Amino acid sequence: MAGLFDPLTIRDLKFDHRVFVSPMCQYSSQDGYANDWHFVHLGSRAVGGAGLVLTEATAVLPEGRISPQDLGIWADGHIEILSRIVSFIHEQGSVAGMQLAHAGRKASTRRPWEAPGKIPEGEGGWEKVVAPSALAFTDNYPMPQALTSDGVQEVIAAFAAAARRACQAGFRVLEIHAAHGYLIHEFLSPLTNKRADDYGGSFENRTRLCREIVAAVRSTWPKELPLFVRISSTDWIDGGWNIDESIKLAAQLRPMGVDLIDCSSGGNVPHAKIPVGPGYQVAFAARIRHEAEIMTGAVGMITSPVQAEHIIRTEQADAVIMAREFLRDPYWALRAARELDEQIAWPVQYLRAAPKGAQARVPVNLKSFESCFEEQHAIPEQ
Repeated sequence: MAGLFDPLTIRDLKFDHRVFVSPMCQYSSQDGYANDWHFVHLGSRAVGGAGLVLTEATAVLPEGRISPQDLGIWADGHIEILSRIVSFIHEQGSVAGMQLAHAGRKASTRRPWEAPGKIPEGEGGWEKVVAPSALAFTDNYPMPQALTSDGVQEVIAAFAAAARRACQAGFRVLEIHAAHGYLIHEFLSPLTNKRADDYGGSFENRTRLCREIVAAVRSTWPKELPLFVRISSTDWIDGGWNIDESIKLAAQLRPMGVDLIDCSSGGNVPHAKIPVGPGYQVAFAARIRHEAEIMTGAVGMITSPVQAEHIIRTEQADAVIMAREFLRDPYWALRAARELDEQIAWPVQYLRAAPKGAQARVPVNLKSFESCFEEQHAIPEQ
């Protein structure tokens, strides 16, 4: 029976333990480029001992950003500064991962600390907001255009190209964002997908885009490296996407090369009533793990080391993926190990503050994957 600070091996990659940093949007980029804020934000969590550090939702197309200040990976120019961040994370013994995203109908909107709603073109917004169907998230959000067949193929190709760039930057984990009311989730849910073509209606049709993106990314991403998918396990509303469909989808994604399902929930419609509380989404990770027979990550109001340890010890998930608690304390993993009396390596610069007997952290020289530097693989027909 594994514990929170036991190693986790996925494909050819070994994580020192199971405390992972969740993607957290920083709304601090210009034209999609990472900068010193991202270096410090992500790097400090690696210094703090996290086993995996995931970037924020990183847009595969410029019109796929939530806000004009989102991180991007739609151009080769984005690679260089990301490579510097990745190298630092790996030097700390952590693993760098990237979440690939398209915001769908929730694109071209203001940052959360600003007045909510859409941004006009004159203030940095854009008119090309797309979704499965022409349904706005709320009255003050953009009215999206329904994606055409060509538009669907463009999105699939953009995810594959982004995966190639992420590998060139040195990332060792990819996560496809299919949650929180963004584009892929919008296709999954009958609340937001009213299409009458091969991408709408039945479960098989509504999940088609997700499966085609996974296939395209997996064909480009090295087979030795892990691929995660984040889903909203339920829309929390009758008639919406639900946990039974999530289990069915996860079971389909496993033989396609998905290694772990990151189990979140909600975000697709504004009027859902979500019973937020400590660990309120962990049961979804447990069901998907056992019924779909795939690794899962548990998220949502996980704050204490004892709580996180219990989730792993009771086999409800294979990792805990934390966001807000890492905002409050970038060194949460070091503190949790001390509270649980577990061994974890400390940065040699911080050893004077470490528990007695703590070992100095040895930088990791992760294997490079030359296939990332070849021409992008052809995307197989679905």
